[in-house]
Amino acid sequence: MAEQIQPIRGMNDVLPSEIGTWQHFEACTRELLGAYGYEEIRVPVVEHTELFKRAIGEHTDVVGKEMYTFADRGGESLTLRPEATAGIVRALISNGLLRGQRHKLWCLGPMFRHEAPQAGRYRQFWQVDVEAVGCPGPDVDAELIALGARLWGRLGITGLKLQINSLGTPDSRRAYRARLLEYLRAHAARLDADSQRRLAGNPLRVLDSKHPDMQEVIRGAPLLTEHLDTESRAHFEALCAMLRAVGVSYEINPRLVRGLDYYNRTVFEWITPSTGAQNAVCSGGRYDGLIAQLGGEATPAIGFAMGVERLVALVQAAGGTVPAPRPDVYVVVSGPQAEAQALELVERLRSERPRVRFELNLGGGNFKAQFRRADKSGAPLALIIGDDELARGVVAMKPLRAESGQSECPIVRLAAGVDAALARVHGGGPAAP
Repeated sequence: MAEQIQPIRGMNDVLPSEIGTWQHFEACTRELLGAYGYEEIRVPVVEHTELFKRAIGEHTDVVGKEMYTFADRGGESLTLRPEATAGIVRALISNGLLRGQRHKLWCLGPMFRHEAPQAGRYRQFWQVDVEAVGCPGPDVDAELIALGARLWGRLGITGLKLQINSLGTPDSRRAYRARLLEYLRAHAARLDADSQRRLAGNPLRVLDSKHPDMQEVIRGAPLLTEHLDTESRAHFEALCAMLRAVGVSYEINPRLVRGLDYYNRTVFEWITPSTGAQNAVCSGGRYDGLIAQLGGEATPAIGFAMGVERLVALVQAAGGTVPAPRPDVYVVVSGPQAEAQALELVERLRSERPRVRFELNLGGGNFKAQFRRADKSGAPLALIIGDDELARGVVAMKPLRAESGQSECPIVRLAAGVDAALARVHGGGPAAP
């Protein structure tokens, strides 16, 4: 026997037994985003490496340690997308969709980061990415956060806490960076290896360290909120007032900095206490300078990304597991004439009743084996197509989840007969076929 090929470490299969909950999450998300006026966009999984270096920042962990980068056959450096915002911004620029226009966009798909796999974190992971482009005020910040709060309610997820902060403008952040760098260098002997590395390139990321030995140093660091410019402070205070007005509770976390360089002003995270150190399920913020940084017109923007695996796990933990769709009717076939005509008959039923799910027995098998499959499928009704029935112009119908006998229905009235039989097994009364 050939040796089995195992999945790549950190790449996760989503099995049919789990897919129902994924589809439920996606359907709720699509519906709510549409209600808020967001349109779907789909961007490539692979982009030029330079896009992420310029957008995310060369000194970030994502660019420095986590990206899947390779040279294609033409020698170009390409990267599997580690996040979606840069690709969406690139799409807006390269397709000429800015020029003073406003856009509310979302996309769903896999992202790739070479991180240490653990519960809720994979090297291929799925995200929903939501972006609002062209609005400078705090009202869009507040609406995006309120959208998230409403989604948690629809999904039945409780216990998530919202943390918010303001990073100010690039100028105010540079002034804060200088003061923070002075503080961290004075405590350099107490920094762990990751923080020592970040000190040279991106010292604000030291504040995001989850290392237990770093927490005392972080608590003593100067606060970014003490160095905000006047406009950023007013923006943040207005955001807080809007969140209070719509009943969204929040906590101001002055250590919240986010891991990507393009953020400014508002940043936020929805966190859960149930997933350990990797506790963020939805993170985002404002990136007013990114579009100009990538060659477009200066345009304000804000967005967030949701981790699908973590949110699906929370839906399941809340008792919201959704089974995969089951067939309404399982079709059992017996005899050579029936086998020759069953597909044609079932395809006609599928055309006449497109909302009814029919599963046709394939691959043969005796009556006992076929009824085992019918029972396993979860269908409430079986149709039995046999040579004898076909000779008499009828099909037999047998309820699989109710104690009632087998009946027959003329083939010429079979679609209506299926309707009536399904109504009976679902408690809709004894309508005649």
